[in-house]
Amino acid sequence: MLSLNELANGLSPDKDLVLPGQPDDPEMRESVSIWMFEEKGEIGFPRMGIEAEAASWGHRRVQAAFTFPGGRALNGAGRGPAPSAIGPDGRPSDLGAGGLLFRCIEPLRRWTIDYDGDAVDGTVQQMIGGGYGRQGTSRVKLHAELEMVTPAWVQEYAITEGMSQIEKDNAAAMGLGYRLEHHFRAVGTLQIDGGSRDFTATGTRIHRQSVRRLEGFYGHCWLSALFPDGRAFGCLAYPPRGEDLETYSYNDAVIWQDGRLLPAKVVRAPFLRRIVPEGDDVSVELESELGRTVIEGKTTLSTFRIGNPDIGGLNLQQGGARFSWDGQSTYGMVERSTHESLTTIG
Repeated sequence: MLSLNELANGLSPDKDLVLPGQPDDPEMRESVSIWMFEEKGEIGFPRMGIEAEAASWGHRRVQAAFTFPGGRALNGAGRGPAPSAIGPDGRPSDLGAGGLLFRCIEPLRRWTIDYDGDAVDGTVQQMIGGGYGRQGTSRVKLHAELEMVTPAWVQEYAITEGMSQIEKDNAAAMGLGYRLEHHFRAVGTLQIDGGSRDFTATGTRIHRQSVRRLEGFYGHCWLSALFPDGRAFGCLAYPPRGEDLETYSYNDAVIWQDGRLLPAKVVRAPFLRRIVPEGDDVSVELESELGRTVIEGKTTLSTFRIGNPDIGGLNLQQGGARFSWDGQSTYGMVERSTHESLTTIG
């Protein structure tokens, strides 16, 4: 088990608590999200998240996605009222909205997630081609306990003198403030279709407090996974922009191996080009002091939003992949966005 100092990776543990009340800055937001996958790939939870924006503090955005082999995909997205941030121990540990609640049990080490609500029921193919939700809704209840097992991958951003316009746009899109990303192991229970199922899973947790502006956002490729032997990776790249068409405009990655969190860069990123329910190649190549690391991947357990007017007409995939690395396999997360003019369906 890692010590608190190792888990924190330089971040103050109190940063993992939530804001106790509405911020003064109307653009400030609190966001917690997880991506979680049953260890055999039998259930996916691609982005369970809350965006608590100061301007709409009492009416927050919720995402709650549940995916299954064969293409079934449930969507509990919407908006919901906000409960108090003060948890049972008197600390600001709770971030909730509607039927979704995240609770910090021990900063940087243990969190829980609970969901109790209806979700639109359909298929990923319907998300891609139309007609999603014609099957109606299903009642879903989830409880999971998460334990962080890698050091936090921490990013902090501010706009400073000397930045190019692209650098300013990328910093604003990442969030002016701080962001942390953790890999975790989880045990949980999912109730659906009149039955109950216990599961074990791995996943990625993100917690940020920042001001995010997406006006200059042109797409991204974000992958993350934890493997059976404990090694892990996370990477995020934005496509080339401006005159330099060979260099990713944003490029950051980490590899966790042999008790060390190694900074890395993405050499080859699988940007979204094909909209398919599953099986798209999301293999990624990273470079670090280890040399070149190739992690193979194929998409599965996905959700899609096609042609989002709220983010400049980008097609968005949020889902999972089966990744392989030096003979090991696991399920991890995929989030990719690309302008609809750069993608084909099928």
